[in-house]
Amino acid sequence: MTLLADTGIIFGRYLRATLRSKTNLFFGMLQPLLFLALFGPLLTKLNLGMSGSSWQTLVPGVLIQLALLGGSYVGLGLLMDRNLGVIDRMRVTPVSPLALLLGRTLRDVVQLLAQSVILVLLGLTLGLRAPLAGILIALLFVAVLAAALSALSYGMAMNIRTPPEFAAIANTAVMPLMLLSGLLLPMTLAPGWLNGVSRVVPFRYTVDAVRQAFLGHYANSTVAIGAAVTLTMAALCLLVGARIFHRARS
Repeated sequence: MTLLADTGIIFGRYLRATLRSKTNLFFGMLQPLLFLALFGPLLTKLNLGMSGSSWQTLVPGVLIQLALLGGSYVGLGLLMDRNLGVIDRMRVTPVSPLALLLGRTLRDVVQLLAQSVILVLLGLTLGLRAPLAGILIALLFVAVLAAALSALSYGMAMNIRTPPEFAAIANTAVMPLMLLSGLLLPMTLAPGWLNGVSRVVPFRYTVDAVRQAFLGHYANSTVAIGAAVTLTMAALCLLVGARIFHRARS
């Protein structure tokens, strides 16, 4: 069997499992929706230091937050499968080891894209106004980030023994990334020293690029830098995740 066919088999298996888990789908989408519904109205009368409406600032941030959180924690599912012996049984089949990673990762991308579409639709009902091209660009950023972070998360999960250990590492890494990326509030509101520190966090450039896209600006330097940083980060994450996953022993 080819890598493409193997990946399709693994993708179909885990997509069906995801669709059967209605509780997981519901609660996975609940947090970002609550951010929009409960946090978004608090910003409508505030000066966020950016052009456009507060929704054009918040919704892009929540989209990237969805990709960051959704992609970073998927390794917990693989860790449980590994502890149950599922990964061992799959590895003795003719299925390509790389397909075991890519199939799961593709499932995560599809799931997060579907959740992102629902999130944008809710944003539109609450007052968001953004061009269709800007929304499509944002979804492309989400897909790239989801693939990269999922692959890296799965690689980590193959080298960590227990779910609490994985959760502790993921929480420690994700929290400062969220705070320094300006996901909910732009870093232009931060003190100078904090704004400076945030410039080493690649997700900041992704968020800034998506916000520009939501304003209808597609060809400026912010979007170009955001795309370059995001693609570079994604390539590194995919490469590292794939190498760690392939070399690990369950």
